[in-house]
Amino acid sequence: MGVFRGWIIVLLIYLLGEFLSKSFSLPIPGNIMGMIFLFLFLVTGILKLEKIERVAKSLLDNLAFLFVPAGVGLMNSFGIISGSIAKILFICIITTVIVMACTGLVVQFVSKKIDSNISVKKLNKQLKNI
Repeated sequence: MGVFRGWIIVLLIYLLGEFLSKSFSLPIPGNIMGMIFLFLFLVTGILKLEKIERVAKSLLDNLAFLFVPAGVGLMNSFGIISGSIAKILFICIITTVIVMACTGLVVQFVSKKIDSNISVKKLNKQLKNI
């Protein structure tokens, strides 16, 4: 019953994002709004991770299957985009480099923060022992 309830929660949050996006004619797609709401609900504690953890793991385990419809759509419209393949590849390569660079910078920043927090805790513990 827990998995079914988790799917219902994720679906309702997705539908909330879709509803708000369509109702207010927002430029943000409904599925992105749903992800933002899911993030906010998890961060604020309105939604506990345990309630949707199995669903999230299931989605991540089968993530490759979610790209099949997009791939089929690209194959169906190959005639339309065939004149722009060089531009599309250029954009894909540039955005991949940007994402890799941003990810690396974020990982470095977070690891430095974690290391500094550990150092501060060790220092505080040593000061308490004095």
